[in-house]
Amino acid sequence: MTRVFYDVSFLAALALMLGYVCMWHKHSDVHVTLVFILVPVINLGYCLLGRTQSAEAALVANELSYIGGCYLMPIMMLSVFSLCHIRLPKWLSVALLAAGTAVFLSTFTIGESGLFYKSIEITHTPDGIVMVKDYGPMHTAFYALIIACFVSSIAAMIYSYIKQKQAPRKLIYMLFLPIALCVASFFVGRKLVRQVELIPAAYAASMAVYLMIGHRICLYDISDTAVDSLVQTGDTGFISLDFHLNYLASNATAKAIFPELNNLTVDWPVAWSALLRDTVLKWLEDFRNDETNCDAFYEQGGRIYQVHVGYLYHGRRKLGYQFILTDDTSDRQYINLLNRFNTELTDEVNEKTAHIVEMHDKLILGMATMVESRDNSTGGHIRRTSEGVRLLTEQMGAEDGFELSEAFIRSLIKAAPMHDLGKIAVDDAILRKPGRFTPEEFEKMKAHAAEGARIVHEILDGVEDDGFRRIAENVAHYHHERWDGSGYPEGLKGEEIPLEARIMAIADVYDALVSKRVYKDSMSFEQADAIIMEGMGKHFDARLEPVYQRARPWLEAYYTSVNAAQ
Repeated sequence: MTRVFYDVSFLAALALMLGYVCMWHKHSDVHVTLVFILVPVINLGYCLLGRTQSAEAALVANELSYIGGCYLMPIMMLSVFSLCHIRLPKWLSVALLAAGTAVFLSTFTIGESGLFYKSIEITHTPDGIVMVKDYGPMHTAFYALIIACFVSSIAAMIYSYIKQKQAPRKLIYMLFLPIALCVASFFVGRKLVRQVELIPAAYAASMAVYLMIGHRICLYDISDTAVDSLVQTGDTGFISLDFHLNYLASNATAKAIFPELNNLTVDWPVAWSALLRDTVLKWLEDFRNDETNCDAFYEQGGRIYQVHVGYLYHGRRKLGYQFILTDDTSDRQYINLLNRFNTELTDEVNEKTAHIVEMHDKLILGMATMVESRDNSTGGHIRRTSEGVRLLTEQMGAEDGFELSEAFIRSLIKAAPMHDLGKIAVDDAILRKPGRFTPEEFEKMKAHAAEGARIVHEILDGVEDDGFRRIAENVAHYHHERWDGSGYPEGLKGEEIPLEARIMAIADVYDALVSKRVYKDSMSFEQADAIIMEGMGKHFDARLEPVYQRARPWLEAYYTSVNAAQ
């Protein structure tokens, strides 16, 4: 009777293993697969134990049966953690299997030492061999391993049930059954039935449950089912190459898009096809030079396909390259139509915007010119200082500690004519005075800086370009501040003075020096240069000294041309 029970358990395990082979998927959980490999081996040990009449063979079969507790229980526990989406550190998994190995190796001492069995008596009966065992310390470790695996599995299932919403509830229920059956057969079955071991039947029943678990996993694993469905539907093309640019595989959709794939031999270079060399390998070259450049478009047969280039993975390991082709014809046609409409609309808006900006700039320049016309000593000043600002900014670079954006330079040049707008609030008697100012008059003249900032703020309030508005206000407000703090209106010093105002200050003073005024003649370029250089670190930012020196020839050439034209 014992022999028949063990034989049936072994045959059931074989049948279930064959069932699993039929439904096996390349992405099946490795721990579940190991269960279906180990159980037939373990049940074979019990089958041999029931059939043998030799004491030596009985000992070998007995040792074989211990694979169940030493390896099967830890693997069942690891399957619980894996399917409950709980990641164990790799070292912990290795340590667990190492502990199982140590216990299993200790079974080889049976009959030679008291490490696993203190003693064992083997008797022959009509039903086969009966073993009476006195367990040793390693057998206690064997039980401890089983209990630890059971307790850890139950804890993982409880944690997953409570905390992890993405862990399937039905799967958790099903995972409890095999590990509970095995533990019950170890500790309860031996108490209830002494003539035969219930463990092989429990293992076979566990396989049946794992067969249902394996089927259920396919429903939950969206990454596998989605990819398989995607490949089978034929809506998406796939081409795979290895790192040596040899052809690996492609599906029917890809071959319909690139008929040349039908003529390629697996593991042969793709470059042998002229069309694929000019398309697939060109896309791959762009991707290898810059991995963000992973998308391209290909037109064939009146259709437009989007091509995505990426790596071919097995787990986390890169094996080669993969090309995914999707029909993007409808979207591209819609995008082209939309782009054409947007382009036309953008051109129209840009044209109107440019006209408005031009009118706005002319209005501001007109105001600045009107203010300048009130001051009979500064004719052409705003035009000349604007050019001076442009020449200075052209010489500024990272080597001087300045990294100016194109937008900053453009805004500063555009704002330069507005630097003296505040003079509109200065009394004509002071503004048009032919001689030097008295201290009282000079105090009134100094008010033009703060007043200019206020006027600029009012004019540009609501302008979308906040950067330009800020630069224009700073130029008007602070172009008379000095590096050493002796300027006006706020007495700022050093880098408290905005950079745009520091640049404006050099252009403003240089123009005042080399230009003729009603109260003075123009200075020579050498005299003006001496004054500017003497002011570096006092009046002007010393870091702008090399910038000024590089710009000086261009400034002199410009003012020479201006003087010649007058």
